[in-house]
Amino acid sequence: MDIHNLLRKQVVSEIKKRRLIFFTIMLLSFIYLFISVLFGEMGLLRYRELHKTRIHLETQIKEINKENEQLKTQIDSLKKDPFYLEKHAREEFGLAKPDEYIFQYDR
Repeated sequence: MDIHNLLRKQVVSEIKKRRLIFFTIMLLSFIYLFISVLFGEMGLLRYRELHKTRIHLETQIKEINKENEQLKTQIDSLKKDPFYLEKHAREEFGLAKPDEYIFQYDR
């Protein structure tokens, strides 16, 4: 009976060691996964940073597209509308027709 008890204690002790090793490995694996998901190259923090950058760039693209449309409209007006061309020449360059005077006031 002594040998049976000793053998049983060894088996129980071995099972406890295996369980401890298994749970330690599992715990370390979960810690590693958590750190990787949060702080890794493709982690959550990096994702949020890239998402903010994307939104900022999309906003800039919209603003630039709007500005481009305004410039295209202005170019079309300069090419096709002689009255707009004359207005632009007068306002931007201070040009005048012959026998016309320009008065400029300081603001």
